[in-house]
Amino acid sequence: MRKSIFLAIILQLSIFNFPSSVFSQVASQSESLPPQKVGTEDMIPLSASEILEGSYEVEVESSSSMFRIAKATLTVKDGNMTAKLTMGGKSYSKLFLGTAEEASESNGSGEIPASQDENGAVLFEIPVSALNSSIKCAAFSKRKEKWYNRDILFDAGSLPEESLLIYPKKQENVSLKDGRYFVNASLTGGSGRAKITSPVKVIVDGGKAFAIIEWSSPNFDYMKVNHECYDADTKVLEKGGNSTFKIPVFAFDKKVPVTADTVAMSKAHEINYWLHFDSKSAKKTRKKF
Repeated sequence: MRKSIFLAIILQLSIFNFPSSVFSQVASQSESLPPQKVGTEDMIPLSASEILEGSYEVEVESSSSMFRIAKATLTVKDGNMTAKLTMGGKSYSKLFLGTAEEASESNGSGEIPASQDENGAVLFEIPVSALNSSIKCAAFSKRKEKWYNRDILFDAGSLPEESLLIYPKKQENVSLKDGRYFVNASLTGGSGRAKITSPVKVIVDGGKAFAIIEWSSPNFDYMKVNHECYDADTKVLEKGGNSTFKIPVFAFDKKVPVTADTVAMSKAHEINYWLHFDSKSAKKTRKKF
């Protein structure tokens, strides 16, 4: 009698079409905090070919406060990038590059197990396809035994300027005809207090572009672009103007790393920035500059 009742219950349960997530190791939306967006729309992905080989401590954004990365060391070698992540907690035992659903169905393939350093902190070492680009990963909770969706982003702006290469290494030939233009440009990096005048004056000569950059202060004495140094225009400074430089435009529609030296502090100090020139905004002018 008991056996027949048990079989009847099993038969009834089999009739219902339960969603597979009920029996999976994937955390539901109700079990997760709302994800935070990582990065910004104007970020340009940076690949291993644009960074000098070496190891660098970089900043990492996470879509969840429950997935906190205390430290990240990026290693660039042989055209590839890897990152060693030191976690801010001990909640996760393994990672998977992909979604939680993919991790749950992987049967262990592609899982990245945790290790520990000498102080007991949890470590993960993962491949990195690009900086400034959101990477999907799944983290497995030891306590809840479920996979959680996470997005992480390695911020290229936190790299030291001397580690960055311009790709290609030579100035790009531009599609603009020789002449003078006004081009919209944006500046990011530093403390956010320094600004540049936009649109900037751009001169195209022999298929190469040069920009006249005017800062919002007279306190910058030189700029570095692709490791070359460019001095401020002394004639402009003598007339009471702001620091102005003529620099090569190595690329349009990409964030180009530059360094500017300020003398506004107690001692001279180099600050890293990114310049972005919008080729679609270029307007030809007959004005001389």
